[in-house]
Amino acid sequence: MSSSKPSFKNVPPPAGGSKPSSLYARFIPREELDSFAAWTPGSLTGADGDAAAPARANAEPAKSAEQIVAEQLNAARQGGYHDGYRDGLTALESFKQSFAAQTTAQVGALMQSYASQMDALQQQMASTLAAAAVALARQVVRSELATRPEQVAKVAEEALETLLLSARHITVRVHPDDHALVAQSAAETLAARGARLLADAAITRGGCLVESDIGIIDGSIETRWRRAAAALGSEAPWSEDDR
Repeated sequence: MSSSKPSFKNVPPPAGGSKPSSLYARFIPREELDSFAAWTPGSLTGADGDAAAPARANAEPAKSAEQIVAEQLNAARQGGYHDGYRDGLTALESFKQSFAAQTTAQVGALMQSYASQMDALQQQMASTLAAAAVALARQVVRSELATRPEQVAKVAEEALETLLLSARHITVRVHPDDHALVAQSAAETLAARGARLLADAAITRGGCLVESDIGIIDGSIETRWRRAAAALGSEAPWSEDDR
């Protein structure tokens, strides 16, 4: 059994009918348009238009060359001010530290100089006191020798007692003016040690010199005086001839 497709007949348009309509019924000339813009898919929602309006409203006008130079000068001025302020603070802190160190050094030097001067003054005062004490002691000793010449006998006895018992050939030398005093007052001690008593003008009055085979005992005024003066911190001699 055979099948056949239905056939269609072309029906002519009715007489006097209108022409087929087109997608665009009429083109609008460009000169008749006040303004136009390219269409984008988002234009239908109005999103692009709404966003563009504030952007155009907030857009800053273009700056002139004078404004740009002025802004740059102002920025440079502000930068220079801050740099100068920072450098000034640094210089001030450095000056404060340098001034403090210099002041401390000056005060330290002043204190050291003051201490040195005080030490020198104390030493000078001590020397003056020692000299005064030595001068007074010299006067006392000379007065004793003049008023109590018999003391020379005691000096001779002490010198003989200092000498070792094993000493032999003992000789005691005294000033000629003291010879009789020593011979009388120290006779027993001289005899006990077997010592000879000799007058010697080289011996200062008030002193003696004991000689033996094992050594010498210097009991002269000059030697005894040096010991006493040294105890007072002085090196003053017994007489000007001893300098």
